[in-house]
Amino acid sequence: MNDARRVSLFRNGRNQAVRIPREFELPGTEAVVRRQGSALIIEPAPQGTLLDWLDEMEPVDEGWPEIADPPPRKVEL
Repeated sequence: MNDARRVSLFRNGRNQAVRIPREFELPGTEAVVRRQGSALIIEPAPQGTLLDWLDEMEPVDEGWPEIADPPPRKVEL
């Protein structure tokens, strides 16, 4: 794969967009863009947070086992 390639810029409504060549395609449907000096860096968007993942999980139908929970022992100092 080449390290650099000239690409096309175009307008999408009021936004400027870039055509990303197939060999540079990013996974997923979102990306993060940031400026570093005069360069723009485009990276895949990070996966969701743990809370996002938990929101997508199906509820667990099985019960939890009983766990012995005796009171703490007194400690002599």
